[in-house]
Amino acid sequence: SMDAKQELREPEKVSLICSLLLQSPPGEFGQVVQDLSALVQDDKLVRQEAARVGACHNKNNFTPIRINGRTVLLTHYNDLGGNRFFDPQDKFSFEFDHLRGVTSKPQLHGVMLDEGELWREALHKGLKAYVSCYFPVGNCCVFKKSLGKRQMFVACIEAHQYQPSNHWNSLWKSDWTFGLTPFTTQVTGIFLFQIHYFKDANLHVTVSKSVSETLNVIDQSQFAMDFVKFVKAEDAKFHIALLEDIQALSEDIWGKSLRRKLPVTRTFMNWNKLLNDQHLSTNGPSAEVPP
Repeated sequence: SMDAKQELREPEKVSLICSLLLQSPPGEFGQVVQDLSALVQDDKLVRQEAARVGACHNKNNFTPIRINGRTVLLTHYNDLGGNRFFDPQDKFSFEFDHLRGVTSKPQLHGVMLDEGELWREALHKGLKAYVSCYFPVGNCCVFKKSLGKRQMFVACIEAHQYQPSNHWNSLWKSDWTFGLTPFTTQVTGIFLFQIHYFKDANLHVTVSKSVSETLNVIDQSQFAMDFVKFVKAEDAKFHIALLEDIQALSEDIWGKSLRRKLPVTRTFMNWNKLLNDQHLSTNGPSAEVPP
């Protein structure tokens, strides 16, 4: 029957919708939802899956939101479940509607003001100063997590440029994980850079990298300073490597992949001089070249 056929197609629809939503480039989730609604012709089904997948999309991309005059990142590290998140700086939690992009039901979120929290605040202060200086549109958060009796810290950085009117969107993010241990600690960082260009082409670039370093742990101010110094150095290395790869890719495309091999001199051709020389050599020195 037609009903049975529709039931068989429903799981396939859901699977396809979820797959495409999860592949949404940063800054384009809402547009993908609209396009899928138009293609599938089932707005209710698309919005139902988008509400579920949107949470994963936002947490994976460290989506920043403004609430109470402060920017908070949505991540897996401050997820309380039930679409509720907490701000470790102002010590409150809130609900977030991933489909409509609105916050609601803020309330105080109790945090024990122990030594670990003092370390977290010192790290946040140092990282915030660095991000404000080097990322014009950047945001950061430092979270404290408990792993048994051990306290872990995760520092998250997010910076994006969404310019759909210019046909491109991009995201830079990194997270840094380490434990609070005496004398030394192992810091592990993970970078992710994504860009989507969609004018006369559909170009997706995703670059990721992992780094690790052992840092000394003496006191809060010393460790915060050393940590920010390490992050700054690794950010610079990653940035330079990206620029070199893009330059190499550009040269490879223009220098090797053109169907017709042409010399690349990186200079402008003086067509007027070329035409004058050619005309003079043909018609003699008294000839004039029309404008």
